[in-house]
Amino acid sequence: MTAGIFKLNRRDFLQHGLAAGGGLALGVGFTACTDEPPVGTDAPAAHAGEAAYTATHFSPNAFVRIDTDNTVTVIIKHTEVGQGIFTGLSTVMAEELDADWAQIRAAGAPADVERYRNLNWGTVQGTGGSSSMNNAYIQMRRAGATARAMLVGAAAEQWNVRPGEIEVSSGVLSHSPSGQRATFGDLAARAAEQTVPKNAPLKDPHRFVFIGHDMPRIDRQEKTDGSAVYTQDFALPGMLTALVQHPPRFGATWKSFDASDAERVDGVEAVLPLESGVAVVAKDFWSANKGRDALRVEWDEQDAFRGSSDDILDEYRGLAKTPGKLARRDGDVNTAFDGAAQVLEAAYEFPYLAHAAMEPMNCVAQVSADGCELWYGAQIQTGDQNNVAAALGIEPQQVRINMLYAGGSFGRRAHGNSDYVVEAARIAKDLGADRPVKLVWTREDDMRAGAYRPLNYHVVRAALDADGTILAWHHRIVGQSVMAGTSFAPEGDAIDNTTVQGASTLPYAIPNIEVDVHNPDIGVPVLWWRSVGHSHTAFSTEVFFDELAYAAGKDPLAARLDLLEHDERRRQVIELAARKSGWRTPLPAGRGRGIAVHEAHGTYVAEIAEVSVRDDGSFAVDKVTIAVDCGIAVNPDIVRAQMEGGMGFGLSTALGDAITLADGIVEQDNFDSYQVLRMSQMPEVAVHIVPSTLDPTGIGESGVPSIAPAVANALFAATGKRVRRLPLDPTSHDA
Repeated sequence: MTAGIFKLNRRDFLQHGLAAGGGLALGVGFTACTDEPPVGTDAPAAHAGEAAYTATHFSPNAFVRIDTDNTVTVIIKHTEVGQGIFTGLSTVMAEELDADWAQIRAAGAPADVERYRNLNWGTVQGTGGSSSMNNAYIQMRRAGATARAMLVGAAAEQWNVRPGEIEVSSGVLSHSPSGQRATFGDLAARAAEQTVPKNAPLKDPHRFVFIGHDMPRIDRQEKTDGSAVYTQDFALPGMLTALVQHPPRFGATWKSFDASDAERVDGVEAVLPLESGVAVVAKDFWSANKGRDALRVEWDEQDAFRGSSDDILDEYRGLAKTPGKLARRDGDVNTAFDGAAQVLEAAYEFPYLAHAAMEPMNCVAQVSADGCELWYGAQIQTGDQNNVAAALGIEPQQVRINMLYAGGSFGRRAHGNSDYVVEAARIAKDLGADRPVKLVWTREDDMRAGAYRPLNYHVVRAALDADGTILAWHHRIVGQSVMAGTSFAPEGDAIDNTTVQGASTLPYAIPNIEVDVHNPDIGVPVLWWRSVGHSHTAFSTEVFFDELAYAAGKDPLAARLDLLEHDERRRQVIELAARKSGWRTPLPAGRGRGIAVHEAHGTYVAEIAEVSVRDDGSFAVDKVTIAVDCGIAVNPDIVRAQMEGGMGFGLSTALGDAITLADGIVEQDNFDSYQVLRMSQMPEVAVHIVPSTLDPTGIGESGVPSIAPAVANALFAATGKRVRRLPLDPTSHDA
């Protein structure tokens, strides 16, 4: 892709893209329910560029553009943050079109919630919750099938033959009886004049040639040769660079600042006060950084958070002794505990975690009399439009967003208040004169002034009878709500389900289950983080279940299968992982295997970790076997990559990741103090995909939850010692 494609915005898309070269641009409207046919509307075309549509009764929601040069451009409504969605959705489109893979291109869609909303989220355009393929799979298939039908209709009309006699293969339409052939490009202009069919038939999955196969990533070349355009690469004429000095403690604000030394730095053009801090704007990053170093700010810390991680844990331990809001209640837990032969209890501790995306936060903004235009790796376009509009006093439709590649996110770019995006827009507005500005958060900025996966504390109790059968399970969680203060915040007394997901849905056949939760208000900003609540609930549930299995004298894998009789998909991934890992093969002393299984975002994953423990108590994760059921694997190679990457991301939290606070200040600021997984720590990984014909589910996050509990369980198998806090330290065990 070129920088020009990445500059695609709604205005340019409508005025140029739709009718480019007399080609076919398809508009298809869909309801929120992906298994319903397109829905029509009588709204007239709003722009002259939409004259390429002859069926104006469809609400334009363009997903494909076929040009006369035979190029097929797939418009992707979800942000490419490395998860492969540009390739995945292009694969789906190419399948239904019967295109040639070589003619497929991809471009990020502009911010336009009417056309590009996430069908799982209502009236919101955005990427997250591993929902991209899940919500767009049928939508993109229908868009491709409809475009194919229009091409066939154009060929039938031009050749004066019946549509049913025309075959389509590798981007070529042919009519065997007459010997006539044409490419998509040859027919694009005539196809644009066809009536848009309301319910074009979808291809029989038995005929798939792309879906289910290892197609090469559509972005592989540019991400290999460096031509891919990320926000850090993007530039506009006359663009300035801005950095913001944020307060050292959360909740503090600037009281006064002295900009005189900063303004004397060569290249610095402005020092601007913001609600979130003080911005230094310069001709380049180096000048802005030097200017910020010279800036002197006095902070008002009367409302600042000055606690420590230990203080928060102490508060949580106290809260955990009292009932929280009920998330689930099956049966009568109290009666079961009263009659139990044995009661086990364990507490689990989880630190704050940074997102630590490879590309820190950044955004290019330009404000004019018409509104605000933005270029960046947008994740929740609708939220960003609303927040920027509110900050600038304009309408959301005046905020134009151009989607660029993002160098990772893990939820960070989906901030409920659009923190860095709003900062960029405010700086651009204050600069005035239509001057574009690139806001850059350094690694240290994001590590110390960003938002985090919440610190959590869990207490789990179980009642067993004399035979070791689990009679009751009680699970209490204490942690901040990531939904609070966002547009997704629960109403009234409702709980934040993201805190308890994976715990409130405990799958094991236990007759009495109760789950409750406390969501205290702590002055540390938190945010959804890759796999959200599953990132900690999988650990507490799967490690505690392992404890119960050993207490009953049962094989932990067999114990899981015993209580999953009616959960076939979970059983399948457990059994597949067991076969492939050699679960029952003996290991030498000092080595152990552990299993964990979890469902997140509709995807079932079992992971078996194999560890070796050294004489000094340190350990290495040698091998991980992963079995995954994600419905049909649109691109198995990407599924494997995401499982490997998600496992590595989760393993990083098991081995070293932690954000800690002392006197209100974050103690980590870069990868030297926040120890993300090193290549030397990456184990051998084998991924096995369960064959399926079901619609696809999410894979971007589902590899994360199971690895830490699998490793903890493997450590117990090797040492007989339980570790119940992350990151794992077997030299400081709990039992």
